[in-house]
Amino acid sequence: MSWLQKDKVLVPFDFSEFSIGAIETALQLVSDASHVHVIHVLPVLGATELGVVWESVSDESRQEHVQKVLDEQFSEEKYRGIHFAVAFGDPGTEIAESAKKLGVELIVLPSHGRTGLKHLLLGSVAERVIRLAPCPVLVLKS
Repeated sequence: MSWLQKDKVLVPFDFSEFSIGAIETALQLVSDASHVHVIHVLPVLGATELGVVWESVSDESRQEHVQKVLDEQFSEEKYRGIHFAVAFGDPGTEIAESAKKLGVELIVLPSHGRTGLKHLLLGSVAERVIRLAPCPVLVLKS
């Protein structure tokens, strides 16, 4: 058994090619796909962000839509058994909290490698996850 072999791994997923690669990496680190947990974090929408469609958009409908897309995108046999979840809030905080609740041994985190102004304006999810995580974090650079 490899020193990197794990029983339970968490992969944050944002629908980018980088995060698909992180799932592939996680699958190599576990003995079975059922040991992989994937989380997609949606921002909480306030009244000003919803505007006119305030009444027609709910967290439940957003969650159902994301879950449907995940199920379609990961319908191949090699993904069977992976646990997919959708959370709401700050991505860095939610990822770390999920890792704690699930008792994962490793977070496999795709990084977009933003620098300069984009990094300052957007903040860094990777930095927050590393700071808040209850376990080791494997950051995959783009």
